[in-house]
Amino acid sequence: MSDLSPLKNFRITDHAVFEMTRRGIGSDSVAGVLENPEHIELVRPGRAVYQARLEKKYLLRVFVDIDRRPPEVVTVYRTSKIEKYWRQP
Repeated sequence: MSDLSPLKNFRITDHAVFEMTRRGIGSDSVAGVLENPEHIELVRPGRAVYQARLEKKYLLRVFVDIDRRPPEVVTVYRTSKIEKYWRQP
């Protein structure tokens, strides 16, 4: 299992690419969150969510299977409900 640290090497799954396209989220935004997350949380064994605020209005959440080599991005979404998902470390 990987430690919860920023990622520079990762793979984006076909499902994540589909969702990114559908939601208008660019791969540069995803890479930015993974390389410089404001918050990382283990959501279950083997899966973590990397988060960063965008323009102080949105939270970009990137779900990653960290038990793979390289880690795999499984889905991505943007939400305005920052308070719901933001947990102070």
